[in-house]
Amino acid sequence: MGIKGKVAVVTGSTSGIGLGIAEALAAAGAHVALNSFTDSESDHACARRIAEAHGVRAEYLQADMSRPDDCRSLIERAVEKFGGCDILVNNAGIQHVAAIPDFPPEKWDQIIAINLSSAFHTTAAALPRMRASGWGRIINIASAHGLTASPFKSAYVAAKHGIVGLTKVTALETAEEAITANAICPGYVLTPLVEAQIPDTMERYGMDRERVIREVMLERQPSKQFATVGQIGGTAVFLCSEAAEQITGTTISVDGGWTAL
Repeated sequence: MGIKGKVAVVTGSTSGIGLGIAEALAAAGAHVALNSFTDSESDHACARRIAEAHGVRAEYLQADMSRPDDCRSLIERAVEKFGGCDILVNNAGIQHVAAIPDFPPEKWDQIIAINLSSAFHTTAAALPRMRASGWGRIINIASAHGLTASPFKSAYVAAKHGIVGLTKVTALETAEEAITANAICPGYVLTPLVEAQIPDTMERYGMDRERVIREVMLERQPSKQFATVGQIGGTAVFLCSEAAEQITGTTISVDGGWTAL
């Protein structure tokens, strides 16, 4: 059984990794609810484009993932519009870099809320729907930083480690059901946001593009190649497939060998 006709909710999905996952799920035949906090015309246009390109239903649903009520209502609204929630991809996330003594408390709270707590709230709302339908897939987008650490990223690393732990608990609580929960742990992925950082980094270090990518941005990624949003999307589709029915409670690293070090 494939995922054609299943309903997927992907948080933080109007750009970057989230959009790549939404595209991949739609290409596999799933109906998709896209999400961000902005609610712009371009957000709705993104959903229309996916629907037209893949012959599925796709709608944009605004929700602020720092707000517990918004997280839970996102699932309920998706159920109202699509009739269910079979696949939940918790992707929404933000970043801030600072040493622990200088880390703004409000930034810590915001990162924990969006990167970790939102996944708890959406999962809590989605699980009863999955149980009612007898099938479900929960995919949490963690990070290489869910398995290892870097300085100056205390909130992000704490949140991503927390996502890995939440994934394991979710898997154990659903282990005897046709529901799985797994975490994808990307390394550096070439998103529009990362691409935009390359020229400034070239100027800062006085290096050409190739050297900046290999020696600065991908210093910790042994393959010296970015992962792509398509590869993350493909991994998500695999986790929804029959071949992955007994894969639950674990992490899949797409990091070019980063966590092998």
